[in-house]
Formats: sequence, C-alpha cells, structure tokens
Amino acid sequence: MKKIADIISEELEKAFEESGYEAKFGKVTLSNRPDLCEYQCNGAMAAAKAYKKAPIMIAGDVVEKLQNSRAISDVEAVNPGFINIKLSEQFVADYLNEMSEEEHLGLEQKAEPKTIVIDYGGANVAKPLHVGHLRTAIIGESVKRIARFMGDKVIGDVHLGDWGYQMGLIITELKKRKPELPYFDEEFAGEYPEEAPFTIDELEEIYPTASAYAKEHDDYKEEALQATYLLQNGHKGYTAIWKHIMRVSVADLKKNYANLNVDFDLWKGESDAQPYIPEMVEYLKKENYARYDDGALVIDVKEETDTKEIPPCMILKSDGASLYGTTDLATLIEREKLYNPDEVIYVVDKRQELHFVQVFRSARKTHIVKEDTKLTFIGFGTMNGKDGKPFKTREGGVMRLENLIGDIEERMYGKIMENRAIEEEEARKIAKIVGLSAIKYGDLSNQASKDYVFDIDRFTSFEGNTGPYILYTIVRIKSILAKYAETKTSPIRAVVKKAVSDSEKALMLEITKFNSVIENAYEEKAPHKICAYVYELANAFNRFYHETKILAEENEERQKSFISMLLLTKEIFEACIDMLGFEAPERM
Repeated sequence: MKKIADIISEELEKAFEESGYEAKFGKVTLSNRPDLCEYQCNGAMAAAKAYKKAPIMIAGDVVEKLQNSRAISDVEAVNPGFINIKLSEQFVADYLNEMSEEEHLGLEQKAEPKTIVIDYGGANVAKPLHVGHLRTAIIGESVKRIARFMGDKVIGDVHLGDWGYQMGLIITELKKRKPELPYFDEEFAGEYPEEAPFTIDELEEIYPTASAYAKEHDDYKEEALQATYLLQNGHKGYTAIWKHIMRVSVADLKKNYANLNVDFDLWKGESDAQPYIPEMVEYLKKENYARYDDGALVIDVKEETDTKEIPPCMILKSDGASLYGTTDLATLIEREKLYNPDEVIYVVDKRQELHFVQVFRSARKTHIVKEDTKLTFIGFGTMNGKDGKPFKTREGGVMRLENLIGDIEERMYGKIMENRAIEEEEARKIAKIVGLSAIKYGDLSNQASKDYVFDIDRFTSFEGNTGPYILYTIVRIKSILAKYAETKTSPIRAVVKKAVSDSEKALMLEITKFNSVIENAYEEKAPHKICAYVYELANAFNRFYHETKILAEENEERQKSFISMLLLTKEIFEACIDMLGFEAPERM
C-alpha cells in the first residue's frame, strides 16, 4: 500500500509536468507548520533557479492544476513559493478503510527480504546482568523486531563473553577453594560429576573475588592466565568446569532476559569462534593480509582518507594469544558459513566504535565477508543517573538488572493499587507489564547514540511521554471497544466515514503515517522514531476522546465509524509496542 506522501507527490509531480516543469520538483513532505497545512511542497523554490522564474509564480501554476484533485481538499501557493496542502476528508477515510483490509496494516513488506544477523546482549557468563547490559538488550531486541515486521529473516545472537581471562580466574579460585575436586587431578580418568560444584550465587561471588585478588597478587594472576591458556587448548578438567559455568550461567541469563522480554535465536559465544581461528590465521599469513609487528600479528587498516589515527587490528599477541578482534573476525567467518547473511548488525557501547572500525575494515580487506555483505555498528550512549553520571545504586555500586526491574515493578504496583479495587495478584501482573514499558520506552524514546538520564520518577508517570501513558491510552481504547461489544450485536468492523471534527481528522492523519514511520525507523534502525509516533498518536486519540461522545453517539453509522477507527488505532498501537518489545494489559 502506497504511503500518503507518495500518493500526494504523484499528484504534484503530474501538476508540475502539466505546468511545463520537471516532475522531480513535486516531492511532498509532512508540513513543518501543521497549524497552516498538513503537507507541503517546496519544489517551486528549486524550480525557480532552473527556470529563472519567481517561485510564487511556479507554485501558482501548479496549484491551478490541482483544483480537481481527489486527494486534496485545499491547496494554495504561499510566498515566497510554498505549496500548502490539506487532504480531503473522504480521501483520508478511504485510506484508513484500505489499511484495515490490508495485511500488516498497509505496510509494504520487503520485495526481497534480507537475512540479517544481529549481535546484541553480549553478557559475560559467571557475572550477573547489571544496568550496563540494559541498552544493548533493549535496542537490539527492538531493531530485530522492526526488521522482522518489515519481512526480513533476522537471527538474534547473544554472543556471550565465555572464553577469556575471566574463565581462568574462576578456575583458579575454585581450585584454591576446593583443590580436592576431580577437575584438578591430572590422573583422574573417570566421568566428571554432572552437577556443578557451585550455584549461580556462588559463581557470581567467585569471579569478583578472584579478579580483585589477581590485581594484588602477580603469582595468582599468572596462574589464572595459565588456566585460561590450558582451557583454550583443551584441558579436560578445565573444559568440564567451563561446561558447568556455561550451564549454570546461561540458565540464569535466560531467566533475566525473559524478564526483559528479550529473546535470542542463538546462544553462541566467543568459544564458538575458536575452531575457526587457526585456519583463519594461516589464511591471513598465507595471503599476506597480516604482518608481524614486535612479535604480534596485525592487519593494517588505516586508509588515506582517515583524519585520525586508526591503529592496526591485532590478531595475535606476541605470546600467541588471541584477542577480541580475533574472535570477532572468526565469528564473521562462522556467520558467513552457517547463515550467509546480507547484513550483520552489532549493538554495542559507542565507546567501542574504533574496535569495530578495525574489525569491519579487516573483514573487507581480507575478504572474510562478501563484498556486498553490509556490516553495521549501532553504538549506544550511556544510561546516567540524575547526577549525569553512569547509573548506580544509592550505595554507589553497579545495580543488578533484576533489582532495577524489581524496584520499578514495585513502584508501578503501588500506583496501580492507589484508589483502585483490584486483587493483589492481578495488580502484580499489571505492574510487571507496565513496569517493563516504563523501562523500555524510557530507553528507546532516546536516540540510541545519545547519553540519557534514567529518571525513574518520570519514566513511571502515567502522564507525559512515557510507557505507562502509552499503555493507559491503549487500555482506554480497549475499554471503549469492550463496552461497545457488550451493548451491540452488529459487527464491530465497519466503514470509517469522513471526519466531521478537527480532532477526528487529526487522529485519522496520525493513523495514516504508520507505514512511513515504520519504513523510516527500519531504514535508520531507529526505534526512537516509533516512540515519537506512538506518543503523537496517543495525544491525537486522547484529544479526540475528550471532545467526542463515542459510546453516547446517537447516529449508529457515525458510531460504527468511530469504533472501526478505534479498532485500527488499537492495532497500530499494538504493532508498534510489540516492535518496541512490550505489550499492553487489558486494564490498569
């Protein structure tokens, strides 16, 4: 289904041509002065240079050709040469009716769907998720859902940190505490225990203890580095411990990500890239893509157009150890082999941009990815407290993600119980849904690359540009539809008639923007654009609601039109918030 702007542009292009000017000047955009008009065309200004004619005269010529337009009810040329457009109420109503009948609410699916791998989450095993993991999970999940709504095949990969120095630290600390375990007996030839020698709580205490101790004791650090080396080279006992760590950690991570309504197709990690590294290193050396620099193997990625220094991408350290760049390149080889993606997207802290510049350039220079495989970096900013510094607990520590979610759910529960006769169990369920909207919308309504202040008081408010306000609006629509269904036997879906009030038309116009907003959010990988849209849609609906007696409307055909428009509004809201990664309750 064509976007409104495209339909109007076609009419303007035809009018420009009929007036003796090139069609390209007829591009139409949403008005930046909605108090004056709904759409505008500024092409007469550009045409004036080409035809050496006053822009207002060109605009006047074009306006004359639009007097019998089916889509436009009011069009005028305004100095110095703007063309201001208002749409016909009947045309807008017809467009809504077509949206109601179309699959995906009229959004045109991709003619040639892409296969996309999206790398987000990136948690380290053996550590609890904390607020620093929030943005990659929320943004990545939304980008994935938007692409799927557009028709792409999208594979979400958590890409765990599961193979580095932290594993050696855990093994070393465990050996220090429980040296009698069979994993540390080089003579042991039996089967290792099925049950892990630690719980998730113990595991999450072991790592920070070991990390702190290693910083103060060089011999302990050397032992941990040696344990890491042995693990990465197939030590039987250490591999068995690693499997325990993975099993216990991944179960806990899955539970915590589920609480965020974040779901991954792949639970792969750095360890999955290891089998590809030896062959990759040989290939890089054989083809002279890599060189040795002070014993380290590196790929030069600097380009002549660089305005700042781009260091080489290090593949192997002088002691032969691999690095993040090594595993990232090997992971690209694995993804090419297993999934043949058209695009790989990384949702990562923006401070890692240089690393990904190095990796992307290395992948292209060495032909690890196909020439037309797109590599995309979505760098996100910091989530800060009200003091403008990275979000912390009141004690100044890093807040666990489950504690943040719990605090917000508790706050929402308190608000829901105020002045409402509702059972505690139901209130808890609603608080969970609304609390998640507060967290996700609070984050996603900001442009991903920007730092933002995580203001719990503002994000949990039922007023203003917040998740709870959006959900409250959806619940209000659901309530109206439910009350209508109780009293009427006629079908709830009927023809939407042309608007008879400004607020009704304003709501209709917001509805018509759906497909252009989603396409734009998809192209720019920008969930914040969907947030901005649902906020405007909520405001338009609430204005219409306050000015219109929907259930008390005496004209039955008019009332059916209202109800049909509300049904469409609800479907659009639900599609949008699903792309943002949350849902609406039945009541609040």
